Amino acid sequence: MSSPQVITPVEKLAEAKKQLSFPCIVVICGSTRFMAEMAEADLRETKAGRIVVKPGCDLKSPHELWSDPVEAEALKVRLDELHRSKILLADEVLVVGDYIGDSTRAEIAYARSLGRPVRFAHPEVGPDA
Repeated sequence: MSSPQVITPVEKLAEAKKQLSFPCIVVICGSTRFMAEMAEADLRETKAGRIVVKPGCDLKSPHELWSDPVEAEALKVRLDELHRSKILLADEVLVVGDYIGDSTRAEIAYARSLGRPVRFAHPEVGPDA
């Protein structure tokens, strides 16, 4: 007798999106120094009929919500976890900016481990990132 096939949460999510006829969901990744470029990519992807998720906070820009360094560090950890959830939700990843740091490189690796296609707004940073 064969054992019943176990369906993973990721597979359940993909099936639910398919049944609901969701448009493609794109997550934008990259250094927050490229927030303006992320906003432009959001416009273009939305115009193309895709659902877009991207970083919502730029911790490099001053704001009262992360003015305390200890709280800011804890927030960064939570935001990194939140962004990984966005990658899990997405169908593909769009990397913006002409620089890829350690955080973005880790996001790309995570996306690839999930089998998500990764596109680059700047081909010179390339698919080997």
